[in-house]
Amino acid sequence: MKVGTDSVLLGVWTSLEKKPFSILDVGAGTGVLSLILAQRSSATSETVGIIDALEIDENAYEQCVENFEQSPWGDTLFCYHASLDEFTKEIEDKYDLIICNPPFYSEDFKTENKQRDLARFQDAMPFGHLIESVSKLLSEVGTFNVVIPFKEEGYFIELAATFKLFPKKILRIKGNPSSDIKRSLIEFSFRKSEPIIDSLVIETKRHQYTNDYINLTKDFYLKM
Repeated sequence: MKVGTDSVLLGVWTSLEKKPFSILDVGAGTGVLSLILAQRSSATSETVGIIDALEIDENAYEQCVENFEQSPWGDTLFCYHASLDEFTKEIEDKYDLIICNPPFYSEDFKTENKQRDLARFQDAMPFGHLIESVSKLLSEVGTFNVVIPFKEEGYFIELAATFKLFPKKILRIKGNPSSDIKRSLIEFSFRKSEPIIDSLVIETKRHQYTNDYINLTKDFYLKM
């Protein structure tokens, strides 16, 4: 998959039809997801009130702040340098939309690069902790959009249900027609319904992208 594919796919797949006034990007990294949503919504004080980002790693936080300041939407975007636990305890506001591209790797494997481990490993943001925090920060009619490994889909949905969050729609991602499903993009809300399930194939073969993928992401890649 292309660099940044997960964040880009989540950013372009996330629905903005309800024009959420407040958005929270959990584990924002350098702010790619927030910037995509800002661009898509043509963020102004009239359309989106705030897009808050949350990042615990200091270097990523500093880069996120710089990216926000250099963007056309600097007056709408704000990044907090804090853990999710700290943020959840401090913030009283509720968000209309929460997005997250969380760490994926749950295997017991660590590298010598602590920053890389922090970004990549699930124990930096356990799914249960993430979902519990989202359930406290999400407005009653809000939505929570997340990208996770497909192998974790069933477990994540079961875990979310214990916090009264239920899938509204699911997009399952394959790298090519013959590969296994790699990712699940899921939209949750507090309203229980039968989820709409779709699939997306990224490439027909290496560097030859499907029309569906091109149409979805073309506004965010210079070369396709």
